[in-house]
Amino acid sequence: MLHSPSRIGTSMPHDSARKHVTGEAVYVDDQPEYAGQLYACVGGSRVAHGKLKSMNLEKVRQAQGVIDVITAADIPGQLDIGPVFPGDPLLVESEIEYLGQPLFAVLATSHELARRAVTLGVAEVEPLEPVLDLEQAIKQEFYVRPPHRMQRGDVDKALAGASRRFTGMLQVGGQEHFYLEGQASIAIPGEDGGVNILTSTQNPTEAQKLVAEVLGIPMNLVNAETRRMGGGFGGKETHGSPWSCIAAVFARRTGKVVSCRLSRRDDMVMTGKRHNFLNRYDVGFSEQGEITAISYLLAGQCGYSPDLSDAIVDRAMFHCDNAYYIPDVLIDGLRCKTHTVSNTAFRGFGGPQGVITMEAVIDQIAFNVTKDPLEIRKLNLYDTDKRNVTPYHQQIESYTVPAIIEQLENDSDYWRRREAVRQFNQSSPVLKKGLALTPVKFGISFTVSHLNQAGALVHVYTDGSIHLNHGGTEMGQGLMTKVAQIVAEEFQVNPSRVVVSATRTDKVPNTAPTAASSGTDINGMAALNAARTIKQRMVEFLAQQYKVEQKEIVFQNDQVSAGENMLTFEQAAKSAWLGRVSLSSTGFYKTPKIHYDRETASGRPFFYYANGAAVSEVVIDTLTGETRVLRADILHDVGNSINPAIDIGQVEGGYIQGLGWLTSEELKWDKEGRLLTDSPATYKIPAVSDAPEIFSVRLMENAPNSEPTIFRSKAVGEPPLMLAISAWCAIRDAVAAAGDYNTFPELHAPATPEQILQSVNGVRSR
Repeated sequence: MLHSPSRIGTSMPHDSARKHVTGEAVYVDDQPEYAGQLYACVGGSRVAHGKLKSMNLEKVRQAQGVIDVITAADIPGQLDIGPVFPGDPLLVESEIEYLGQPLFAVLATSHELARRAVTLGVAEVEPLEPVLDLEQAIKQEFYVRPPHRMQRGDVDKALAGASRRFTGMLQVGGQEHFYLEGQASIAIPGEDGGVNILTSTQNPTEAQKLVAEVLGIPMNLVNAETRRMGGGFGGKETHGSPWSCIAAVFARRTGKVVSCRLSRRDDMVMTGKRHNFLNRYDVGFSEQGEITAISYLLAGQCGYSPDLSDAIVDRAMFHCDNAYYIPDVLIDGLRCKTHTVSNTAFRGFGGPQGVITMEAVIDQIAFNVTKDPLEIRKLNLYDTDKRNVTPYHQQIESYTVPAIIEQLENDSDYWRRREAVRQFNQSSPVLKKGLALTPVKFGISFTVSHLNQAGALVHVYTDGSIHLNHGGTEMGQGLMTKVAQIVAEEFQVNPSRVVVSATRTDKVPNTAPTAASSGTDINGMAALNAARTIKQRMVEFLAQQYKVEQKEIVFQNDQVSAGENMLTFEQAAKSAWLGRVSLSSTGFYKTPKIHYDRETASGRPFFYYANGAAVSEVVIDTLTGETRVLRADILHDVGNSINPAIDIGQVEGGYIQGLGWLTSEELKWDKEGRLLTDSPATYKIPAVSDAPEIFSVRLMENAPNSEPTIFRSKAVGEPPLMLAISAWCAIRDAVAAAGDYNTFPELHAPATPEQILQSVNGVRSR
């Protein structure tokens, strides 16, 4: 008999951990080659903006190994693949809007031959003046979508009557996803003109839908399948679909299996990034440092098309209060258009760009009233009594941030270390240390309400093994492991009985993307719903068979007891099957309570909030601008953790990825709109050596979610990234020390060595 340990709250290994380490984990490009398989590559524009007059592709067609070449005119169905709003042509038909934009695609007998062939294409282009600068787009009111405003109270009056007031501006850089596995898709032609797509995507349903539209066929002739991704971080939510569409068009034309994967450089040039923002603020506060009013202008650089930018800028607006109550507030969000690649989802989805701006405001208030920033943070926190309404009129009903800060403040020995940092800085002329504790309040739910739904499919076989399929996708975050634990918990069996298969649109239809930190919340609930349906059928049958009350049917430790009768789980399953009981069920879940009215900019866009806090201690070299994080202490609230090991891993990874965004990852374009940081040689993600020397991560104990989520857990994917803002604040604290705390430093993000050195020179010169 299998031993059945506790399944929820147990640190089980990732279901593919061994496969990852041994290389057995199969990704899209690891699929065995099919006989006659062909390879697609895309040719991009060499200008940022212009009218495409003609293309000479004869040399491309004559190149070695080339089988086929397509342009926009060859697309049999719909050309525009915009995920929400139109504006994303699969291939350019007339107007070029960024340097690198796909103009044509080549099919060849090898990936390398296809890559060589695309370089031979010649495009005749009538140049048009590009808008490449965010400030220029703001000035010209050049938008991909109309601005949006949130407001509560009379901001102008409150600012005019404030005891103290300042204005400021923060530039927040973008970020390249830099997933280990690049964009990749394989199209396998099927019967009746259909196609099966193997794709590295966070959104199989969107891949299915867009391939169907591009081919001009119904969705039931397209199946999209995702077994796993080598990272996604939002970069495969919408930007994985074009390559599936290209492969599918070629597969339809040739009847052959077609692979389309991007080289690292093409991937970085042709797919979107985290939005960079230019944020301005006008802040009123009291002599004690209590905020009375803030007016925000948040301007996100969206690139050439809407993509997901409407929701991303909304999310920045939703989070520019972070953990703090603002009595009177006005927030304007601009969706600015530039002739650059369309920016897209990235872990946090606009939230980080809002949170960091609020933390910048808190630091400046603290400097103005000569108090420690932690005092000002605690003074301005939300509560659940009177100071509990957000700028979008959602009421804070359950709030763990104050308790988290109090515990972390004590556990990390914040005040003793603050004094130690001051003493170090007094005696160290070159190296300066900084310290900061910052919280995170992050709303959980898709802000587009209809995406908050999920489906699942569960089978129980007669040998007691269980098959699980759901709409979520696995990108290394452990979603499959957690949902398997949930199903095992419902049947009270060992999780080893549960196998999760690849996400497929022909098993669970109309799925939401795996994003917004909602993967476990919604897919776990859908799987639980399916498992409960099967379990109830088994209970009813066994109660009738053994002539006992239903309450006497107990599932426990891989066994099922029916009164005095004891069966193994497999015996119970087989008995139910012999009794003609269905052991298969679909499950469904939709998140309750959420709604948002854009006309009034009010509602409840989030089911609940995930909270956490981090203390970061850094040291900077004032001669070179180099920085190092010496120590990070994190306390994070995940409610009742389903899998503490996976959750801690997500917190650690989120912090490090956030550290990269705020310190080393810098995107640069030249004056023609050409991406300069287009490879690992020029774009610097964090290395192992960049991790803090002391890295303490703890999950808050005895903090079940107040909302009825899956086993009262909380989402963990995105919120931890914003814990790294504490490191950025600590860097600015160290820069202030370089000027003997006499001048508030101007420091933008990312705080690269160049930025830090410029900021140090600024405080010393003033």
